[in-house]
Amino acid sequence: MTIPDALRAATVQLAVASDTARLDAELLMAHALGLSRGDMLLRQRDLTAPDAFSGLLARRLDGEPIAHITGMRDFWTISLTVTPDTLIPRPDSETLIEAAVDHFAGRTPTAILDLGTGSGALLLAALAQWPQASGLGIDASPPALAVAQGNAARLDMADRAAFSLGDWAQDVDGAFDLLLINPPYIVADLALSGDVLREPASALFAGADGLEDYRRIAPDLPRLIAPGGMAAIEIGYDQKDSVSALLHKQGLSVAARCDLAGHDRCLIATHPA
Repeated sequence: MTIPDALRAATVQLAVASDTARLDAELLMAHALGLSRGDMLLRQRDLTAPDAFSGLLARRLDGEPIAHITGMRDFWTISLTVTPDTLIPRPDSETLIEAAVDHFAGRTPTAILDLGTGSGALLLAALAQWPQASGLGIDASPPALAVAQGNAARLDMADRAAFSLGDWAQDVDGAFDLLLINPPYIVADLALSGDVLREPASALFAGADGLEDYRRIAPDLPRLIAPGGMAAIEIGYDQKDSVSALLHKQGLSVAARCDLAGHDRCLIATHPA
């Protein structure tokens, strides 16, 4: 089958289970061919769909996330290896990097802390943005840290990115110019669907009200944020007021930033002027 025909057929099949059916089909086809998506699209009329494509399509139809099938996910300006041991980096989380870019306009955050680093997405995206910076990623999952360390090595950032097993900011010393924090924030009994069902529950759920981890993180922020620095904290779309209250209680100033869909997605915590 020609690639255009195979893509059309796959898009129809995937449409019942995915909101991004055409994109899914293209990413799977590119992976089956060993090409980038851009190269595949440019050459699609000169190539034939490989046999491996049908197996990849079946896995997607069975509910496996694209990132787990291909083993890769683009985030900010970098490409990351991902596994079922880590949360799949999402475009919404790029809002934290955008907030940091605006805050540090014209200067560089030299020391960066990423709490709950997972695949290393936020820390490594920040290090790619600021080549003079170095940072520390903390996670409670040894398998996730192994993924993050592998990503740092593959991106030639191992000399600037350290990773450590830890429980949020406990035992973390010093102050940092930039803190990047994406904790679990989903209410424990919320019914979920789609790709998120294949991701680690420890990276998703945060107690009866979704605020459990924010309560644990907030008290450490005043000592961790360096003068002139900031913490960029991801939140659920309806958590702006509740998480802001926790941060205000610690004496921090708080501003909010929306994601591309217009939802409150990032809280920016700083020391009062």
